[in-house]
Amino acid sequence: MVKAIVGANWGDEGKGKITDMLSENSDMVIRFQGGANAGHTIINGYGKFALHSLPSGVFYPHITNIIGNGVALNIRTFTEEINALKERGVPAPDILVSERAQIVMPYHILFDAYEEERLGGNAFGSTKSGIAPFYSDKFAKIGFQVNELFDDELLKSRLLNVCTIKNTLLEHLYHKPLLDLDELYSEMIEQRELIAPYVGNTAELVHRALSEGKEILLEGQLGTLKDTDFGIYPYVTSSNTIAGYGAVGAGIPPTAIEGVIAVTKAYSSAVGGGAFVTEMFGDEAETLRRLGGDKGEYGATTGRPRRVGWFDGVATAYGCRMQGATEAVLTAVDVLGYMDEIKICVAYDLGDEVTKEFPVSSKLSRAKPVYHTLPGWKCDVRGVTDYNSFPPQLKQYVEYIEKLIGVPINMISTGPKREDIAIRDRA
Repeated sequence: MVKAIVGANWGDEGKGKITDMLSENSDMVIRFQGGANAGHTIINGYGKFALHSLPSGVFYPHITNIIGNGVALNIRTFTEEINALKERGVPAPDILVSERAQIVMPYHILFDAYEEERLGGNAFGSTKSGIAPFYSDKFAKIGFQVNELFDDELLKSRLLNVCTIKNTLLEHLYHKPLLDLDELYSEMIEQRELIAPYVGNTAELVHRALSEGKEILLEGQLGTLKDTDFGIYPYVTSSNTIAGYGAVGAGIPPTAIEGVIAVTKAYSSAVGGGAFVTEMFGDEAETLRRLGGDKGEYGATTGRPRRVGWFDGVATAYGCRMQGATEAVLTAVDVLGYMDEIKICVAYDLGDEVTKEFPVSSKLSRAKPVYHTLPGWKCDVRGVTDYNSFPPQLKQYVEYIEKLIGVPINMISTGPKREDIAIRDRA
């Protein structure tokens, strides 16, 4: 059986913890898109980790972890993360990289930073991990698949072509130092040696696992509202973050995906620019940011303070619908225990209409939230694993959100650790 674990919102929902938890009873975890521009924070018996490239199944020795063909692979980040796990006592994971995965090249990271610098006040808030230039080159057919590293003649000829294109931009648009072909070739030979032990035909392995009835998890990065087609364009990532792309990015038939778990937070958080309808500001935001997560709401990759706000029912219902969610997980309910009252956005006021439908970006920028207010539970629920022992106000909050988004909430996360989860018994 194949299940996809995806974000319903802007990312930062806690997908890594859910993937890590569900991996215990799975056989394979496949990362199907995105790159090292976002992190999945996981806390378990080995400690606290922020995974940027690795699938969240790497802490279980029985899991086969796959970097799918849809991933933007930064080879140095990938190998550094594996070494960091080993240094902290985590057994070497069973991991395989698709020979069709494409590589984040050193110049992609440079061009990402140069473009943000050029845009100035109109910058997109990129993590400067090279993701937009990477996907641009992939679809312009001047990217590099991992398998091409192992053909010296092909690699050098393609690098020559790329240097001609990139150096024209560097000289005339960005006014930056030019790429050196020999240096770039030497770097990619080094990266070839680093990645060689992990490369294989993942498509064949995954299809064999399907035929054997293995339990497979597809792990997505970020969330619906960062999807390049259905998100808050242009303040999005450069790949498709929805479960439907999991079939492409993992190399499996779309009919194989039997369940989609959409993860959403009990409040909203986001990194980067773009409209954020329920955003808090000032002391109210700083209090929530300070209390959020394990050590506050700060990006796992960048360390930047996240924008925070009230739960957005309009955006989350849309996110779950676009993901095709069959169930939802509500995370971080423990964070809100200090609040007397808690607001939930139930509609948007666009000026000329009030709507419960998530609008396109050109209309979203003028949206004002319409709130419904519920009483807070005013107690510490961190680590509580029995849903029946939740305060009545917290149950009311969970059930109100469930009705609002139209997807059953079967798990509620009450803390950052793997075991901090309450399963709803619907018998």
